[in-house]
Amino acid sequence: MGEEKRFLEGKRAEGTAEAGAATATQPAAPSDAPSQQSSSSSSSSSSSASRSPLEQKVIDEALKKCYDPEIPVNIWELGLIYSLSVSPEGVADVKMTLTAPGCPVAGSLPGEVEQKIRSVEGVTGAKVEIVWDPPWNMDMMSRVARVMLGM
Repeated sequence: MGEEKRFLEGKRAEGTAEAGAATATQPAAPSDAPSQQSSSSSSSSSSSASRSPLEQKVIDEALKKCYDPEIPVNIWELGLIYSLSVSPEGVADVKMTLTAPGCPVAGSLPGEVEQKIRSVEGVTGAKVEIVWDPPWNMDMMSRVARVMLGM
């Protein structure tokens, strides 16, 4: 477990490297999760070269610090974020899902995500939309999430 913890802490310290790799394969999902996105959810720009510094800051300072209370993994690594875009004016638009439609935090998690995003310096507004297509599944989790959950 010590090695896994050091690995995960090292990944957190590296910051944007893994998240940047993620954007090359998915709109906003963690780096190692297979692409499960439908074409309707891939409307945001997804290459690491096109990820703005403010978008990366939202990922690092908000999305990676917001946890599903039932699973000790952040929503970014769980693959719950389907798209993220931040306008030049600083307004963040997020499309996310939940692990299941009957998720106990369906009423509170989107508001928490929105609040965390709004607290990021440079963000002037935030809109979080819950979507159900494609349905979330465990294949959407990143390698980091799998290690954290012992999978």
